[in-house]
Amino acid sequence: MRLLSLTSGPLPAAALVVTWSSGFIGARLGTDTADTLTVLMWRFLIVAALVGPWWWLVRRHRHHLTPRDVATQAVVGLLAQSIYLLSSVKSIELGVPVGTTSLIESLQPLVAGALVGPLLKERVSGRQWIGLVLGLIAVAMVIGDGLSLATDRPGWIYAVPFIGMATLTAATLLQRGHGTAIALTDSLAIQCCTSAVLFTCLGLASGHAQPPSDGGFWVALLWMVFLSTFGGYGFYWLNLKHHSVTRVNSLIYLCPPTTAFWAFLMFGDPLGAMAITGFVISLSAVLLVNRPAASTTPESGHDAENDTPPSSLSSSNRDHDAAVETSRPPRPHGRRPS
Repeated sequence: MRLLSLTSGPLPAAALVVTWSSGFIGARLGTDTADTLTVLMWRFLIVAALVGPWWWLVRRHRHHLTPRDVATQAVVGLLAQSIYLLSSVKSIELGVPVGTTSLIESLQPLVAGALVGPLLKERVSGRQWIGLVLGLIAVAMVIGDGLSLATDRPGWIYAVPFIGMATLTAATLLQRGHGTAIALTDSLAIQCCTSAVLFTCLGLASGHAQPPSDGGFWVALLWMVFLSTFGGYGFYWLNLKHHSVTRVNSLIYLCPPTTAFWAFLMFGDPLGAMAITGFVISLSAVLLVNRPAASTTPESGHDAENDTPPSSLSSSNRDHDAAVETSRPPRPHGRRPS
């Protein structure tokens, strides 16, 4: 039954890979007709127009979010959407090769894996570390032909994609540690509205608020709104609710080869034998990271599926209970502090 689950298991994991990869394709479609800030501004204005009124009239009254809840999700949106997307696209605009940008951002699972232990008390096993490193090698194989450092460009521009990688990692740790008790629809609504406000201010200030008349621009926006935003970020946080940070972030290794395959089908970009081999290796790496432990004994003190200590499991259970609590009618004395 878990194989067919819409909230955990292989289906949402596969959906995350496909929808997260769609963002790169949508960005290429959009920036062919407009400036980066124009694309991001109108993308999130559409998202905010769709989810903002519904959330304000329906969900807000049902869940009784505290100011701290709203502030946490606003910060997560600023890190995981606004700064991450802006730095990713801007680095390519400045001249950083697409392959280099993808490789730098693919370091995120390794960085997150190194931090979840001391910060969130989630155990990363030796097998998972091997899978993470193997996945990084696979990503390098897929995008290896695009890795070329131009000597005529200033070195500081290569720090820009590191900013996006770092902010997405920070948002992941923040959401895992403090935001998992909040309903997914509430999280996305607050995050997307935060991004809409920021990109609208940037677009107006830079003079890039006027959308082009090209119909392809609006097609690209619809692609990014429904596939990349609702799909990509929705499945990212959904997977994070049910699995460890290490497991969820290992799925990012499948996004560069998936994107390469999409680009081959849609734009005719070359897809060589090395890219196909890298895809197979990256898939093996993800399976290695996500493979359950062989057995669990009461004395081991670890969960066979999640490779997490009891303290992390109890925290996850509390998060789940809190999420269930928010779906119930409010009690006279308000929501129990978390």
